[in-house]
Amino acid sequence: MINFFQEDVSIKVPTPLKTKRWLKAVVEAEGAQLNHLNYIFCSDEYLLNVNREYLEHDYYTDIITFDTSDEGEDQIEGDIFVSIDRVKENAQNLTKSFEDEFRRVLVHGVLHLIGYDDTTDESEAEMRKKEDDYLQIFKEL
Repeated sequence: MINFFQEDVSIKVPTPLKTKRWLKAVVEAEGAQLNHLNYIFCSDEYLLNVNREYLEHDYYTDIITFDTSDEGEDQIEGDIFVSIDRVKENAQNLTKSFEDEFRRVLVHGVLHLIGYDDTTDESEAEMRKKEDDYLQIFKEL
């Protein structure tokens, strides 16, 4: 199950049913099963407070992913916080549409839950490639 929530922003998720089917397909393509996934859309300030409180980081970010699945399970479960402010700014800076950047961030969070990271140049490049591949699949659905 995938849920979309809003905290201190108002956003209409583009093509919500297609987006949920796509994210479920991504999880399955990676050999896992989707249990429960919550996306919480919020502002920069809201996510900055989450970053400070739970991760002890004092900077803005576009996404924070919390894995709530049982260890050793192949069931994907988590809470993914997304700053809509960051997504809008990143889309503008990268000359991408809001929808494309929004979907990139959604799949980025799922990839983290599956086990990918972006802490090195090599792992970041691998994650970007996965994001690009899955964004292409979205367009083909």
